[in-house]
Amino acid sequence: MSIDLTQDFFALFGVPRRYEIDDAVLEAAWHELQSQVHPDRHAHLSDAEKRRSMQWATRVNEGFRTLRQPLTRAQYLLELAGVDAGLETNTAMSPEFLMEQMEWREAVEEAREAAEVAELEDLHRRLLQHSREVRAQLGRQLDDEHDYEGAADTVRRLMFIGKLQHDIDEALLALEN
Repeated sequence: MSIDLTQDFFALFGVPRRYEIDDAVLEAAWHELQSQVHPDRHAHLSDAEKRRSMQWATRVNEGFRTLRQPLTRAQYLLELAGVDAGLETNTAMSPEFLMEQMEWREAVEEAREAAEVAELEDLHRRLLQHSREVRAQLGRQLDDEHDYEGAADTVRRLMFIGKLQHDIDEALLALEN
């Protein structure tokens, strides 16, 4: 048994190289691969074979972690397309998006300061819906339009949205305690 450690994660799991993938198919493929490469199955082999088994298991787990989350899957697709999303260096966002983020943050801060749990929960719900819409746009950019530069911008937007979602969750948790 051997796994080609040079193939991309999509090929490794036998799923199409797309943003929209079937999560159940991915998970089933992961379980199948894990059952083949788990180090316990190779404990009786030579040290070299044990190391190879560990490499396989590591690669399988890394691939599953990458593909199961929409944001990391999108980043990986961009990487495969040779596009640097510039996550650490490109912070340029449209003025409209930045204004939207400021409005969201102000609303969260006001609700937090006023201890308005219902308002925070409403913001949470609305932000989840907004996030779904942005992820749908990302899927179109990657799968249909092959607009990788636009997708890189959308990935950066989703990271901002994720941070805001985390801040709302933290505010709710703080008010519950």
